Amino acid sequence: MTPLFAGSFDPFTIGHRSIVERALLIFPKIIIAVGYNEHKPGEWTPGQRVKAIAGYYQDDDRVVVTSYSGLTADFARRAGAGVLLRSVRSVQDYEYERNLADTNRQLFGIDTVILSSDPALAFVSSSMVRELIHNGFDASEYIVGDFPPRL
Repeated sequence: MTPLFAGSFDPFTIGHRSIVERALLIFPKIIIAVGYNEHKPGEWTPGQRVKAIAGYYQDDDRVVVTSYSGLTADFARRAGAGVLLRSVRSVQDYEYERNLADTNRQLFGIDTVILSSDPALAFVSSSMVRELIHNGFDASEYIVGDFPPRL
């Protein structure tokens, strides 16, 4: 069974990488899907995000990187994923993800596997990284992949 790990990944962080590494201990393959929402264009284009993440995993044939728009569960079904992979950093994240998992199972018949973040990385988020960058700080230690610089 192949999971679909979807997100904006704007940018892909060390927390995301940790989830992928742990998921690959469970699943033989993983699809990383960069979601695009026209109402939230993001700091990097979807193409830049896919290129940076795919470049990082270029030597690992267990990882496929793609992009999509629309509903994640619908895309997962079209991509042949058997399960959604999600991560949580807190109880609040869990409540949100559990409700989303229930909805996806009810409407699309796809289950969700939730991995909790490594406690040492729970503070890392894409929005935190973007905020650091926008305020002139070097956030490169939190970014995975060759993302073009942004200031």
